[in-house]
Amino acid sequence: MSRTGARVSSKKAPAGLLLGKPLDPRNNSLNLIRLILALAVLVHHSWPLTGSANEPVFAGETLGGWAVSGFFVISGYLITGSRFSHGLGDYLVHRVARIMPAFIVCLLTMVAFFAPIGYFVARGSLSGYFSTATSPLNFLISNLTLKMNHYDVAGTPLNVPYAGAWNGSLWSLYYEFLCYLVVAALGCFAIFRKSPWFLTLIFAASVAAQANIDVINRYTNGNFDVVLLLKLLPFFLGGAVLFVWKSRIGIHWVPAVASLIVSLLMVSAFPLWGGQASGVLIAYGTLWISTWLPQPSLIAKNDVSYGVYIYAFAFQQLLAVFGGQEWGLVLFSLAAAALTIPTAIASWVWIERPVMRRVRRKDHRPKAIPVERTMAIAPIEQAATRTDSVRTSS
Repeated sequence: MSRTGARVSSKKAPAGLLLGKPLDPRNNSLNLIRLILALAVLVHHSWPLTGSANEPVFAGETLGGWAVSGFFVISGYLITGSRFSHGLGDYLVHRVARIMPAFIVCLLTMVAFFAPIGYFVARGSLSGYFSTATSPLNFLISNLTLKMNHYDVAGTPLNVPYAGAWNGSLWSLYYEFLCYLVVAALGCFAIFRKSPWFLTLIFAASVAAQANIDVINRYTNGNFDVVLLLKLLPFFLGGAVLFVWKSRIGIHWVPAVASLIVSLLMVSAFPLWGGQASGVLIAYGTLWISTWLPQPSLIAKNDVSYGVYIYAFAFQQLLAVFGGQEWGLVLFSLAAAALTIPTAIASWVWIERPVMRRVRRKDHRPKAIPVERTMAIAPIEQAATRTDSVRTSS
């Protein structure tokens, strides 16, 4: 385990900091927290994929739903730091490099490994596999832009409790990338770099949109992309808001505990939008947890959470193809994790980490900010520079 003690920076707090201390970007447990969230999604999926009922729900949302929201909160904080420390081009290259190569390999794995096994088990041969709708090639082409248009491959998986979907986790990646683009656009305007209040107002507007989603649906004809984006964007912007305020608001246990308590109360009282309104509070509480939660040094250096997230569902379906749903929720989840984690490690070691290292070697950082400009915008842009090292897996 990492034995570095408190993860809040021990350096003297900047003069402008109103409370607490800055988060140490090199010494926190965010990798571990993201791994826990990915495993929580796996556990959540065990209910529908085994045909089990009575999954626990809080404020109308499942464990997996809250875990995805947690991912968006953390990403909002880290990705905003990336945007404010890079030019637009480098930022977009980083985001594409982080999410797309492993995603494409995952799609290829669906059609080259998982689906053929499912098809053979269901039909006794591979005859017709490459031409049966949704054909493997169609699956690859139609999903290549992150928007999941098809979840089955050649009609498989079949004869399982949740038929017709090999990877039901991939849907969220499209909306996460849309959030990346929102922050990319906002970072093009100087007002969002000069003052944290403007991004705070954008966050408030996103919460208001979610609170009035029924009104918006009347004008969008209930467009499902709009519904999901407005549901998740406030969580992402909540993390972003916390980032732009980090030069004024440090990490301290008292407001952190209060933030988590208030978040629970908000979610309980206002199920439709309480979680979104608590985005900043959830982000603050999460960062505080990352300052004291012990994290093995191996996890600190290697972020396998993305691989766990994108492969777990497929392994769970493969187990169901062979009757794994009869084993019970606990054994089914453990078996899926045992298969998923080595695959996630392979994805990290052979795909994700090499691609990101190559991209960073070609990185073009913004030129040094003149002193007079630094005085005007240092709270956000200097914070972004200090936080950049935490982006190892963002």
